[in-house]
Amino acid sequence: MIPTYRKLTLCLVLLCTLGAARAADAPATTVPATVPTATAPAVAAPVATAPAAPTPVESAVLDTRIQDIKSDVIKLNRDLLVLEEELLFPANTQVALFVSMDVGKMFELDSVQIKIDDKLVASYLYTPLEVQALHRGGVQRIYVGNLRAGPHELVAFFTGGGPHARDYKRGATVKFDKDTQAKYAELRIKDSSAKLQPEFDIKFWQ
Repeated sequence: MIPTYRKLTLCLVLLCTLGAARAADAPATTVPATVPTATAPAVAAPVATAPAAPTPVESAVLDTRIQDIKSDVIKLNRDLLVLEEELLFPANTQVALFVSMDVGKMFELDSVQIKIDDKLVASYLYTPLEVQALHRGGVQRIYVGNLRAGPHELVAFFTGGGPHARDYKRGATVKFDKDTQAKYAELRIKDSSAKLQPEFDIKFWQ
C-alpha cells in the first residue's frame, strides 16, 4: 500500500502538471493597443494687427484741430477771468494800481509797499528778472480792489539800491476822489538827470 503522505505528494504533482499543461494549451491573450484619443484641432489665436499709421494729411488735420481747441480754451479762460474780475471788482468801485520804470539806471528796485487810507493793501518783492522786465518797458499790475466813492489817500513806498550802491527808500503820496468810474493809477520810477537821482510819482490814467 502506498502511504498516505505519498498519495498527497503525487496528487500535488499531478495537479501542478495539469495546471502547467492547461496554461500551455490556453491561447495567448493579446492586450489591445491603446487607441489614441482624437484631439480637437488647435485653433490658431487671432494675430493682433497694429493700427495703420495716420497719413500726413490726417496728421495735419489733427494738428489743426488741436490748435483750434487750444485757442478756444485760451479764449474761454480769458473771458472767465474778465467775467470774474467784473463780478469781484465792479467798475463803480474798482481801483487798480500799476508799477512802471522809465530807464531806472539810478535805482535798483527791491520792493514796493502800498497803502490806501493808511491801510496796507499791497506789498511786493521783486526778482532780478522782474526788474529787467520793467526796464524793458513792462508794466506790472500790483493791486486791484474796491473803493467807495469819495476822497482817498494813496501812499507808495519804494525800496532798493540808489546812487553809489546805497540803500534807498522813498515814498510818493497823492490824494484823489473816487467817483462811479473805475480808477487806474500808475506808480512810476524815473531817473532825474538833473538831480542825478531817481524820482517817484503817481499818475492817474484818464
